[in-house]
Amino acid sequence: MVEPSGGLVVVHAHPDDETLATGALVATWAAAGEAVTVVTCTRGARRGHRHRCAPHRRRAPRRGRPCAGRVSRGELGAALRALGVKDHVFLDTVALPDDGPSVRYEDSGMAWVAPGIAAQAVEGLPPRAFVGVDLDEAAGRLAVVLAERRPAVVATDDPQGGYGHPDHVRTHEVTVRALELLARDGASVPALWCVVQPEADVRAARRALAAAPGLPDLAVPDPDEAVLPPVVTWWRGDADALVAVPLRPVLDRVAAALLAHATQVQAVTVADPAAGEALVGWYALSNDVLAPLLTAEHYAPFRAGTATPGTVAP
Repeated sequence: MVEPSGGLVVVHAHPDDETLATGALVATWAAAGEAVTVVTCTRGARRGHRHRCAPHRRRAPRRGRPCAGRVSRGELGAALRALGVKDHVFLDTVALPDDGPSVRYEDSGMAWVAPGIAAQAVEGLPPRAFVGVDLDEAAGRLAVVLAERRPAVVATDDPQGGYGHPDHVRTHEVTVRALELLARDGASVPALWCVVQPEADVRAARRALAAAPGLPDLAVPDPDEAVLPPVVTWWRGDADALVAVPLRPVLDRVAAALLAHATQVQAVTVADPAAGEALVGWYALSNDVLAPLLTAEHYAPFRAGTATPGTVAP
């Protein structure tokens, strides 16, 4: 179990990732009065949206429509308030000493083949797609944020980007490179935590979800399938090597943040205690598949230069 100490910076690809992947961590740090900064690398304008963009519209905006980005930014602000976060940065707004014209990092949409971008998706990428931005340019901007905030901990995706989305993979790469740039300049380097979940916890929560009463009319994944697509990377190693952040003490904040992302998240429910200790609640994304809220988030300390997530730093 972790005790918040020192500042925290979380780095994510899109609006809603800060809540879906690190909501308990962020809310726990904020509730303890520690400095928290959320860095978002893109505005999420090209992702599919479940709901309408404005009250008079009956259909979701097409990917890449400007209103989709406005909706994402508005939802992000509401989610951050729910989590207790006051400091937010879009990565492309951070100035570099030799900056030319203003830049805009765009997300790559929802077509990909893990761990990279499908050939047919490359042609559809915008000119400033985050995955195509020079690594040192993006990392340099993040290094500026880290040098100014001086956090004790930085949290982001694991090397595989959780479920293989190229923007998430790139977010990990940018974060690792930013820490390398800090070290090169002689600055203090914070600990790096990668988002993972123990496989046993995931399966137990999905079994409890499948048996829970009052589920909405949405798909429920089979918890016993050999391979299930994860939201974050499953941890199959020693659970004692992980940092655990309980969800229950900040559940009200995280649930409110999930509800704030209304175009991306649906069916947000806090489970009845009778559902069992493994399950705190559930939600679904725009794929209409229910996902459990686990009792804790887990993070694997990471050392740059290793090939697998969760290598414990010495």
